[in-house]
Amino acid sequence: MNIRTRFAPSPTGKLHIGGIRTAIFNWLFARKNKGKFYLRIEDTDKERSKVEYVDSIKSGLQWLGLNWDDEIVFQSENKNKHIEIINHLLKQQKAYYCYATQEEIQNFKQNNPGKKFISKWRDKTSNRINNNLKPVVRLKTPLTGAIILNDKVLGKIEVNNCEIDDMVIMRSDNTPTYNISCVIDDHDMQISHVIRGNDHLTNTFRQIQILNALNWEKPIYAHIPLIHGSDGNKMSKRDGAIDVNEYNKLGYLPEAIFNYLLKLGWSLGDEEIISIQKALENFDLNQINRSPARFDIDKLNFINQHYIKSLNDTVIYEELIKKIDPTLLNNNTLEKIKKSIPLIKSRGQTINNLVDLANIFISYSSPTDEQSQKILALKESKEILEKLLMIIEKIENWGSETLKNECQALAKILKIKSPIIMKTLRAGALGTFNSPPIYQTLEILSKEEVVNRMTKTINTLNHN
Repeated sequence: MNIRTRFAPSPTGKLHIGGIRTAIFNWLFARKNKGKFYLRIEDTDKERSKVEYVDSIKSGLQWLGLNWDDEIVFQSENKNKHIEIINHLLKQQKAYYCYATQEEIQNFKQNNPGKKFISKWRDKTSNRINNNLKPVVRLKTPLTGAIILNDKVLGKIEVNNCEIDDMVIMRSDNTPTYNISCVIDDHDMQISHVIRGNDHLTNTFRQIQILNALNWEKPIYAHIPLIHGSDGNKMSKRDGAIDVNEYNKLGYLPEAIFNYLLKLGWSLGDEEIISIQKALENFDLNQINRSPARFDIDKLNFINQHYIKSLNDTVIYEELIKKIDPTLLNNNTLEKIKKSIPLIKSRGQTINNLVDLANIFISYSSPTDEQSQKILALKESKEILEKLLMIIEKIENWGSETLKNECQALAKILKIKSPIIMKTLRAGALGTFNSPPIYQTLEILSKEEVVNRMTKTINTLNHN
């Protein structure tokens, strides 16, 4: 069998976590089996479809390395083919024009709860009438029998045909509906496997009805579990249901997003870290979990930090200068950023965390974090800073060991604990408690820069 999968998002919104995981599973299955992976944009909803959402989908896939084969298929461009197939079904009397009003349908459902709506137009031999009414076209689904689906994830599922309405396949404005458009495009693209969220399960049974009416071969289906929020309910923005491109802006690495989403529904033993190469070697639809997964931002942060630590320092440097304010960059600050990387790379869960840490080496502002403000508000802090400044100004052999020794000596003279000296120095010279090791940081900053920063802090305290 020639393996062909597709990712078929609708451009009525941006690409979120659930959608990108579906794309990952389709891409992995195709690539592992030396098949084709296609991107189809299901843009038949002209009112809600937007170019910006198409761009979001494309950029999200490209960022994660989910390259697709051939040109992108836009469903709207296949409308004439869809109508042609609908007309074929009408000629075969496997579909019919239906003039039933919404009121009639609603009355039927109220008076016949749980029963399949059967239109009075269903069995008319020639039911196209010449008046101002604009009919829909419905598929004539069987009244007896059942559909049996052998799903690669969910197993065997059976639905009686009497439970499936005669679905609308063309609206009264002559636009084909989603289900028939999807079936025709999958057939034309020779899709072998349809891998999608299990919220599409109802659509699948409807689409099988269409496939049966057309005597077309059915693809193999795999319905993957949905991703829920940390509380087990539908994901919200608070849980992480944001555009996948936002994760890029927030400083997450594509390898980490790929790894984490792969683990939300598929596993390789107890392994937490799964490279793309290892996933390509081992991915199997039969190993996809049936139960919904819960999105855990802490686990994502852990995985992202792992991948950051494994990055080459040069790569981290390049990522940092993309995000740091360009007005702060010059030969001096760029050199400090390079030197800072060994100190900061293990301390950030995202690239943006590293940016915040790198900024400590190239810019300074008055302390804003609560801990630093509390330290500097102590009456003895000003005296400690002044004595530290006098000592630092006299240091000739500038380095972390010298700074450490001098601070420990001052602690003995003042009869206070060394951590108090370190905290005061951190607040006065760095303006934040969230920093790399203090003495190594000061060494990279340079004596001149440390003196300038401490002088500013002392002057500020003098005016308070």
